[in-house]
Order: sequence, then C-alpha cells, then structure tokens
Amino acid sequence: MSRGRILIVDDEANARTALANLLADDGYNTETAADGFKALPKLDEQNPDVVLTDLRMPGMDGLELIKRAKERDPEVEVVVMTAHGAVETAVAAMQLGAASYLTKPINVPELGIVIERAMERRRLRRETSQLRERLADRDSLDNIVGSSPSMKALAELVRQVAPSRASVLITGESGTGKELVAAAIHRHSGRGGGPFVKLNCAALAESVLESELFGHERGSFTGAMARRDGRFQQANGGTLFLDEIGEISQALQVKLLRFLQEREFERVGGNETVSVDVRVIAATNRNLQEAIREGRFREDLYYRLNVVTLEMPPLRTREGDITLLAMHFLRRYADLNDKTLKGFSEEALLALNEYRWPGNVRELENVIERAVVLARRDTIELGDLPASVRTERTQANGIRIPGSRLEDIERHAILRTLEHTGGSTSKAADILGISPRKIQYKLQEYQTDGKALATTARSRTND
Repeated sequence: MSRGRILIVDDEANARTALANLLADDGYNTETAADGFKALPKLDEQNPDVVLTDLRMPGMDGLELIKRAKERDPEVEVVVMTAHGAVETAVAAMQLGAASYLTKPINVPELGIVIERAMERRRLRRETSQLRERLADRDSLDNIVGSSPSMKALAELVRQVAPSRASVLITGESGTGKELVAAAIHRHSGRGGGPFVKLNCAALAESVLESELFGHERGSFTGAMARRDGRFQQANGGTLFLDEIGEISQALQVKLLRFLQEREFERVGGNETVSVDVRVIAATNRNLQEAIREGRFREDLYYRLNVVTLEMPPLRTREGDITLLAMHFLRRYADLNDKTLKGFSEEALLALNEYRWPGNVRELENVIERAVVLARRDTIELGDLPASVRTERTQANGIRIPGSRLEDIERHAILRTLEHTGGSTSKAADILGISPRKIQYKLQEYQTDGKALATTARSRTND
C-alpha cells in the first residue's frame, strides 16, 4: 500500500532519479518532472500529497511553481530544495506556502523525516476538512456527534424508538451523553412540540424530590405557601427525563410505578387525582439489575421503565469519534469566546486520541473549552491541554505518546525491532514496513549521535 504521492521536480536528471528511487524504496508513489512547466500537468494528473521541488530551475523556477501548485490545491504540502547560502530564497518559498526546506546536498535521514511530517500534516488537514463537512451535515440527530459503529447503531435505535410511546431506559457511564439522547428522542417524536422537562433524582432529598415530581398542595409542609405543580404536570403533552433514576427511594418507586401503570397521581398533601399524558425517559449509570438483587430497586418498576434500553458506549471505545467531537467542541467554544481557531496540531490530536477519557464526552468538552480559552495561536497546541491528557504513557520503556519527539519514537521502534530480529535489518524492515536501506541510514545516524545500542553493531555483521 502506498504511503502517499510525491512529485519530484528538479532539472538535474541524476538528482531527481535518485530521490525518486529512494522515496519509492520507502513506500511512496513517485513522479518526476524536469522543470516547473513540465510539473504543471502532473499536478493535475497525479494530485500529489507532497511536491518536492528545487528552487533554481530554468524556465519556471520553484517559487513560481509553488504559487501554481497552491492555486490548484491549497492543501498540498511543498518541500523545497536549495543550495547552501540561499536561505533567503528558501524563506521566500515558505512565505508562499512551502512547509519546509532542505539544503543540498540532501541529507537522506533528514529527507525521510521531513517527508513523513509533510505527509502527516496533509493527512490531518484532509481529515479536518472531512470533519468540517460532516459537522455541517444537519441530517444528524441534533447534537449527537459520532461516526463510530456503536454511535451509528445508537442513532438508528433512536430513530426507531422516538416515534413510539414506549418508556426508554438509557444506561451508561457518567458523561457519555445520556441527556442528549433523551432530548433527541423527544425532538424526533410526535411530542417534539411539547415540553421536555428534566430532573436529576440524585440532586434532591427524598421529601423535596416527591414534591418536585408530583407537586404539592398549600400547607402540605412547612413553607408550602401555595399549590405548586410538579414536573409530571409541567411535562403534560411532552417528555419527562428522570436522570439517575437508581437513586430514588423505595417509597417514591411505588408512586412512580403507579403513574407508569395508570398515568395518574396525587399531589403531596392532596386528594385530587391528576391525569397527564407524559412519556418517561429514565437514565442511570448504575447496574439496576444488581440493585434489584440487593433489594434496592423494584423489579416491576424496572420492567416498566425498561421497555426499550439504549446503552451509551464510553468514549474510549468510540474509535474515530474523539477527533470528530474535539472539532465540534472547538467550533462551539471558539464562537462563544470570539476566537478564530483552525484546528489542532498533530501532537495535540495524538494526545487527545491516546487519552482514556474516564469522564467521557463531558470531560472531553471541558478539556476543549479550557484549551480554546488558553490558546495563543490559531491552532490548539499540545501545551494548551491539561497535564493529565499530555502525559498518557505507552508500555514502551519510558517512551511517552504524546510527549516524545517523532525521532525518538522512530529510533525506539527501529532498535527494539532489531533486538527482536537478532540484528537482521532485512527482517526488521519487513516488520516495520520500511526499506533495509533506510534502517542502515538510521543506524549510521544513531551511531554518529552516540545513541546506538550493541544490537546496531551486530546488525551490520549479520546482514
């Protein structure tokens, strides 16, 4: 599988052929052109991810080619090659949109690193562009953002359940978005024009909770100066969302069960029977079946609430959704704080995707809001994220992702793989998906820096 498309433009035939062969060995799909004019049609034909171009060429020089390439594809990565002493020209190229430059003669290990970084920037920009398009698609279920298989399945269930009158129980860890799903069910139901009333059952004492649910009559308790309608009556014709349903007392469970069976109740301190048309959606982060076994939750109430169950997946299992949600929150809080932000740096995105998110979507939202407030550039950088997110560790002997430099991660992978293969560069190259030549170049570089292991010496004698 190709690692990407590279167009190499250089008027020196030997130089461009050598570069093409070297990069092809590294898995890239390469095309060459002798000057800027000959490169133009290949920009359209190949649609390269990276243009690697000399600056001084007859006819159309590298600077003009950069302008033309950026006009055709503003997202294309351009890396320029220039002779020693021509740094001013390289700076001019970068002002026109070039991402980086290399000085001739080309240092092969440096070339590999620069091209890899250019490809990664290209990939992230393409992904960000696709995410913006998906976020702009209003065919989604309101604010439920996600394209992972688990979220697609959940969205389909919401569409099926919403038009019915059935009670719904939403389960899942705290911060997974249970209230958003409840609101989406309401809005996509026949009750969408009616009230959507919310109550957190864990936030109130039992005596207060009963009054909040069913209302009370004047004089029913100290401080009850007038009759007051409860949440059930406020939600008449609509939906009542009861969050943390597992926290209500046995006495209130009996009264709630009666309402679900008969659709009527009495206010606290009153005798008048009140009938209302309310759909109940409940949510919990507790295991209600375990609570039933322990005698803390009524089994008959459980089955009345649990006509349909929707289980919210934790964020750590939603592959691909973290970047999508991060962009969603970035746009929201950038607008609220009147800031212009393009997106995230490569390092920041890696950190967000490596973190385990024990607080789920709620935690991610808080992290992005904080980052937007602290951001000093037009992108969210690694340093804008909390320390807990930045310092997620891998299992690999002190290498931290994110937190380690790309060169350190690459060096660690090469040297550990050589240890595994007994020093064979050919076997290590097969495992890593790179060329043996590149491993040999890297080993020379590590030895020069004084960082090579004893395995390095063995690898040159074994191959």
